[in-house]
Amino acid sequence: MSGPGDDAVDTAPDVPDLRLAGLAVAAWLAALACLHLTATAATLLAATAAGLATVAAAHLLGRLGRPRAPLRRYGWIVVAALIGVVCGASATAARLHVRDAAPLRALADERARVSAELVVRDDPRPVRGRPGRPATLLVTTELVHLTGPDGRRVSASARVLVLATDPAWRGRLPGQRLTAEGRLSAPRGGDLTAAVLTVPGPPAPHGPPPWLQRAAGTLRAGLQRACAPLPDEQGGLLPGLVVGDTSALPATVEEDFRATGMTHLNAVSGSNVAIVVGAVLLLVRWARAGPRAGAVLCGIALVGFVVLVRPSPSVVRAATMGAIGLAALAAGRPRAALPALSAAVAVLVLVDPELAGDAGFALSVLATGGLLLLAPGWRDALRRRGVPAGLAEALAVPASAQVACGPVVAAISGTVSLVAVPANLLAVPAIAPATVLGVLAAAVSPLWPAGAEFVAWLASWPAWWLVTVARVGARLPAGTLPWPGGVSGALLLAVLTVALLLAARRPVVRRLVAVGAVAVMLGTLPVRILADGWPPAGWVLVGCAVGQGDALVLPVAAGRAVVVDAGPEPSLVDGCLRRLGVREVSLLVVSHFHADHVGGIAGVLRGRRVGGIVTPALAEPASGRDLVAAAAGTVAPQAGVAGWTYRAGGVELVILGPPYPLRGTRSDPNNNSLVLRAAVAGVRVLLAGDAETEEQRALLERAPPHALRAEVLKVAHHGSAYQDPAFLDAVRPAVAVVPVGTGNDYGHPSPSVLAWLARGGVRVLRTDTDGDVAVVTGRHGLAVVTRGPDRVSR
Repeated sequence: MSGPGDDAVDTAPDVPDLRLAGLAVAAWLAALACLHLTATAATLLAATAAGLATVAAAHLLGRLGRPRAPLRRYGWIVVAALIGVVCGASATAARLHVRDAAPLRALADERARVSAELVVRDDPRPVRGRPGRPATLLVTTELVHLTGPDGRRVSASARVLVLATDPAWRGRLPGQRLTAEGRLSAPRGGDLTAAVLTVPGPPAPHGPPPWLQRAAGTLRAGLQRACAPLPDEQGGLLPGLVVGDTSALPATVEEDFRATGMTHLNAVSGSNVAIVVGAVLLLVRWARAGPRAGAVLCGIALVGFVVLVRPSPSVVRAATMGAIGLAALAAGRPRAALPALSAAVAVLVLVDPELAGDAGFALSVLATGGLLLLAPGWRDALRRRGVPAGLAEALAVPASAQVACGPVVAAISGTVSLVAVPANLLAVPAIAPATVLGVLAAAVSPLWPAGAEFVAWLASWPAWWLVTVARVGARLPAGTLPWPGGVSGALLLAVLTVALLLAARRPVVRRLVAVGAVAVMLGTLPVRILADGWPPAGWVLVGCAVGQGDALVLPVAAGRAVVVDAGPEPSLVDGCLRRLGVREVSLLVVSHFHADHVGGIAGVLRGRRVGGIVTPALAEPASGRDLVAAAAGTVAPQAGVAGWTYRAGGVELVILGPPYPLRGTRSDPNNNSLVLRAAVAGVRVLLAGDAETEEQRALLERAPPHALRAEVLKVAHHGSAYQDPAFLDAVRPAVAVVPVGTGNDYGHPSPSVLAWLARGGVRVLRTDTDGDVAVVTGRHGLAVVTRGPDRVSR
């Protein structure tokens, strides 16, 4: 006897079973939408969807008239989707009710000082802080209860995000119970965080962490010790591959992995789980053990791996997705695995609706979906064309995952990588041995440290291959293409991907697509290689996007440049110089010793010969002066004074200020910044460091007439409000470059300064919105080129 849903899905063996997919996707989208609503609105959405589902089901069952054939065929899919909306909205509404509880929200709105008893939910994550200050740690916790300033006690099982700077927070483990005192504030919204607790001091732990977390800590520490004798790159990469610990990973390697789309290797994902449990499955099959023994051993391996990497919510999610993918490959039945994936997605979203807005969750689901829907067909197609079975599997799996995840990656990064698929294909042979050997090294480290070091040494060889692939891929020209970011960019790429996948089913279209791809490769890429799309031809100044800091580059000759300031972090300025092809720094100028100008000096010197270093006469703050002295090595820094000149290749420099030492100002280091006038290819550039109103007025008083006039101005102090309008009028630039960090809490750049420049018809470039910015000159005068995260504009 046929059921009501039998007509909804084609039962052909090669058609995936999508009956639960509609429910899972609807629950996911409903939870995502409700995270931005109130509990009342989410409840109303659930009630509306429930009413519509009831009416639709009654109609399909003949209670409200006899439905037509098309409606009988697809109507139950609609009902399933409406049920998914009911489930997703109801689960999220319940959590929103807890999040928005009146007593807790009132204390957050008052910014009250409280004492809170918390349970840590995930590992503390450091985020970049202000230059010269300790990094802030983000600690996700679950509130047990808190005590307000009036002694009132509030009990609620709500999520609280702790912002801490004390180093004692770094060692906290998930599951640990502790007390912290700080100031409560309202969250930003869009998730289930009920409040933000800013804690200046250390926590007070209540007993030791759970034994599982202590066991995980022992194994992780053993892996770190086993990797310590290895070279920095391989030794830092292995813990990232195995347990997602990138604390020892060199910044240059991390940047190379990001540029080649291989960052996912340094995060615990379903693929890690599949590799570890898959290795156990291969051993079981080799030993010809029965299916029950295999299931038990794989289950033990899965639990052990979760313990090793710590059973945080993200790891449990990865274990779920990895187990589903492994089951699909082991059984060879993707039709059975796709409903399991849909059910897992629905259950995980209902248990934790906040996952609906997590990019990592989306990537895990999409990668597993690509593995189930695309990889088998692509593998079989390759085998029909004579590709060996193992190679076909190795090609199909990463390619399908990369295609499935492409829209989300494009939304996050604003780029589409052309090297991601080939780089991941080349990395495939090394991922499994490096991961399995790394897990083995961690497992034996408590009992046999010498054996763990030997196994880690074996794992370093596939890790070396991964580092090499990432390094070479990151240096290929035109490796990434700009793409619209955000939801619009993701939807655009998803539509194009689906259209190409559907069209490629026809042989004629498939051949046209292949010919078009070859034409693009042979046509576009050589043009970029020869024309060097970045840096653009005729560039006279590049402002590097290094966050909240300065790093300016002036071309001397091919591969040589003058660099003014180094930004806050070595990897960012090093990446900018590598993109420009700078192999030798003729002169490094330090405008002043604040951390956002000298923190990245090691990145400027990394692998490059430096001809000289010029610093300001005022050696404050001492920490910045000592950092420059330590990095300079045998190159003795020279104090620059007004009137000092320099010439190399096509660059001429003269120091204009400070005209005399300035003391007692709002910021003496800023107001004693070196202010330089440069001439490059006939274009005058004024580099104003962080000079504020006092130094700008001193320059106006002492500088000769027209000495400050320049076509290009590097706006002082990241465009802060401490600018003298008369100084800007004296420069009268055509182009203004503002190096500034995204989302900085200094208010940079000042709207009033931007308005002043706009009124004068100045073209303003900002590194926070435009990325690396270049000023170029040619037959038609000055032009600008930006290498932003989501576009290239002129």
